[in-house]
Amino acid sequence: MTVTPEKTASVMPYPQRFREGEERGRRLGRALKPIAGVGHLDEKLMDRIGRDYFERDDLGDQLARAMRLRSGEPGAVTRRQLDEALHSGSAGLPDDAPQILRDYIAHLEDTPEWVDWEKIERGQKAYLRFGQNAADILLQLSLIGGYRFGGPTDLLVATGGLTGETTLRRLAETSHWTMSLSIPDGLRPGGEAWRLTGHVRAMHAVVNNAMEPRWDSQRWGLPINQSDLASTLGLFDAVVLLGVRTLGVPVSRKDSDAVMHMWRYVGWLMGVADHYLVEGERERHRVNYHILLSQAGISEAGPKLTQALVESQRRRHRSGPLPRLRARVGHERLLSMLTVLLGRESMREFGLPVRPPWAHAYLVTLNTLRYRTPFGRARLDAWGERVRDRERKETFGDSRPDIGRPATT
Repeated sequence: MTVTPEKTASVMPYPQRFREGEERGRRLGRALKPIAGVGHLDEKLMDRIGRDYFERDDLGDQLARAMRLRSGEPGAVTRRQLDEALHSGSAGLPDDAPQILRDYIAHLEDTPEWVDWEKIERGQKAYLRFGQNAADILLQLSLIGGYRFGGPTDLLVATGGLTGETTLRRLAETSHWTMSLSIPDGLRPGGEAWRLTGHVRAMHAVVNNAMEPRWDSQRWGLPINQSDLASTLGLFDAVVLLGVRTLGVPVSRKDSDAVMHMWRYVGWLMGVADHYLVEGERERHRVNYHILLSQAGISEAGPKLTQALVESQRRRHRSGPLPRLRARVGHERLLSMLTVLLGRESMREFGLPVRPPWAHAYLVTLNTLRYRTPFGRARLDAWGERVRDRERKETFGDSRPDIGRPATT
């Protein structure tokens, strides 16, 4: 019997996954707990996280329902209409545009009063200056680190994401979106990052709406839910700040606050519930720690996704001499960094070989030169831009990213 999310939530407030792997989560979060300043578990926060596994992005869901209607049906929204609306804005919508499309674009344009554009600009510059360090942490700690828990990983496998031939391209599209956040004015309404984030939110809602009827919501909660969205946001903001510091990158209090503010706005654009849009890094670590303890253990999907993703790094479009050798070194570098960032227990769970920490050793040395000498600091912006361009070229090659690109049909 298929149990609907509404019926499940009325019978039990939490999905079965909730706190299944709590003891394992305590081990994985041992280092995070003092950083987050957690003395005792906040049971009210745990209750909210548990219930939010059954909460969706309501505005996104309304748009998704319209996008799943057949073309020509009253109120139907096509992918092309969405893409064109994100480029034109509400002022450029035709008179016969569906109302939900008008509401969606108008909401994204209605910037909250708390948004500080100067602070966002500083956050964008800081993120750009993290350069390859941010790219490494996003892949290894944010993305692969998130595969240690069942639920979202099982959804990725069910939808064909990050498996088989699509592995590198799906990764590249995520990377393309995160890298766009550092483009000046890109997050202002109509900017590239603003458009891409609006597109990502809509696609999340479409996936959730399409998968709900056949998803085991009693086990996992909704396919894409508020607790998992909050977890994703935490992996992109505070986890990156924490991760780059382990690579020897100094992050000032002002830069930390600016990066967190930038991601707070991005989270708002993505439809993350307001109570998860925290302002400070320590508060995010606190939320992350509680989410960590709310998770299930690793599922079969975790090793499958991780091994496919690690193997995909061999197929990056390496430019320059000796591409095969550079691909092999890049693969070993990835394993070395994963061993340090995730730990031996997670490497065993993923079925990955453990490597010595040689990558961290040379990266800390390089970052000391980059960030702590006048010569290095003067070149950080240019380096960050080169990394952004290189990442796009090595992952996409000569093709173009689909994410946020106007549809032709």
